[in-house]
Amino acid sequence: MSSIKDRQRAAARARLEKEMAERSAAARKRRQRQAIIGSAIAVVVIAGVAVWIVTAMKDDKKDTPAASAVPAGQVACTWTPDTGGGKVKDVGTPPATAPNTGTATMTMDTNLGKIVATLDKSKVPCTAASFAYLSSKKFWDNTKCHRLVNEASFKVLQCGDPFASGKGYRDTDGQGGPSYTMAEENLPTDTNNPYPAGSIAMANTGQPGSTGSQFFICSEDTKLPASYTLLGKITTGLDLVKDVVKAGDDGAFAQQAGGGHPKKELDIKTLVMS
Repeated sequence: MSSIKDRQRAAARARLEKEMAERSAAARKRRQRQAIIGSAIAVVVIAGVAVWIVTAMKDDKKDTPAASAVPAGQVACTWTPDTGGGKVKDVGTPPATAPNTGTATMTMDTNLGKIVATLDKSKVPCTAASFAYLSSKKFWDNTKCHRLVNEASFKVLQCGDPFASGKGYRDTDGQGGPSYTMAEENLPTDTNNPYPAGSIAMANTGQPGSTGSQFFICSEDTKLPASYTLLGKITTGLDLVKDVVKAGDDGAFAQQAGGGHPKKELDIKTLVMS
């Protein structure tokens, strides 16, 4: 009997050992499959991340420079909404870039004759672009030069307020302009004679970045702080401006910055850029 039981025990033990070995082998194979699958997933994830990074970098290279790139021969211009409290004539804003090579010609057809000036776009690219844009909108057409100052070292005729027009132009406070302002350009470096006779310069409020559409023509060498964009030079018609300045003003602005409305009016019928 004992031998039969011993054989039974041995057979049961063998079956148990075989079953445990099979389970161990199956568990080992399962772990191997999981490791292989995990590695494959990791490879796929890493590859996906790498593709995303490369694509993102390509998109950055594609988008970022494109957004900030300025074509050769152009400069970027910033047009700031005018919140200074003056009267504004909303005609939109000029393009974001402007050419900075060559020259432009400004021609004013006035009631007294033609006044022509030359602008160097390498020195005033954004201001010249603003003039080209506003003239295309007929911004200055049928307006009057609203202010004149005739002092010993300060002889200028100021124009460019779009609201200085018609019979009621003397009622304007001279604060009109477009709905944007720009930074000053080409500030004079000659402190002895910053604004020579025949200069056209841009008026502003005295604060940086407040240049708009108003400009002044110097009939004689004019002493002013070098805070105003030196726009260009009169080539034809300075004698017309001299006659207007010589005729004097009505003193309407004497209590402010000096001068007044010109006694001899100068009407800008058209202002064009070419």
